[in-house]
Amino acid sequence: MQKTPHIEVDQEGIIAKTVLLPGDPLRAKFIAENYLSDVIQFNKVRNMFGYTGTYKGKRVSVMGSGMGMPSIGIYSYELIHFYGVKNLIRVGSCGSMQEHVKVRDVVIGLSASTNSNYASQYQLSGTFAPTASWELVKKAVTVAEQKNIPVKVGNILSSDIFYNADTEAWKKWAAMGVLAVEMEAAALYMNAAKAGVNALCILTVSDSLVSHEETTSEEREKSFTQMMEIALELAE
Repeated sequence: MQKTPHIEVDQEGIIAKTVLLPGDPLRAKFIAENYLSDVIQFNKVRNMFGYTGTYKGKRVSVMGSGMGMPSIGIYSYELIHFYGVKNLIRVGSCGSMQEHVKVRDVVIGLSASTNSNYASQYQLSGTFAPTASWELVKKAVTVAEQKNIPVKVGNILSSDIFYNADTEAWKKWAAMGVLAVEMEAAALYMNAAKAGVNALCILTVSDSLVSHEETTSEEREKSFTQMMEIALELAE
């Protein structure tokens, strides 16, 4: 095994089969410090921190993925193809597109619509629908129910654009029932589908395009713990 350009691991077994992927590397650090035991840090290339430890006796890793589909596309590909990761769970923030999806709600991305051209690499003759792994969706919903955490499950939008010149574009997606917008899940789902592994995106609503309510960056880093607790229970 050799190091990749972005992950400095050259030994078997350092990275667990289940990896949580927050966009923010400081959120990865927060999860490792507050939830994992016997933690080792396996990556700091580009300050994209990665850690492995145990949670309730099960080995689990957590690593930042950066912002946007190109970034998570790189990290998830390397984790799958170079390090044998089988379950990849994005934990991040999103913007609500629906009145009934409130700030701090937990959203599970059953599917991920996108305005990205990421799928063009597969040269498909139609439009691919990036979809989460049912096994992880089912487990996540069951865990949420056991913990009495209400979740919204449905279609999300993975957008390449944060500051959209068309400030009303989100309303067209909302009219199709899309719950919320983020920037990574579609690429993760496509990489996982192509490789035959499992992927899921669990999000906490950080702001609402409907009500304009929003949370602080510190809240997003440290207080969105319900989605973290659901994701950690999915470790095998």
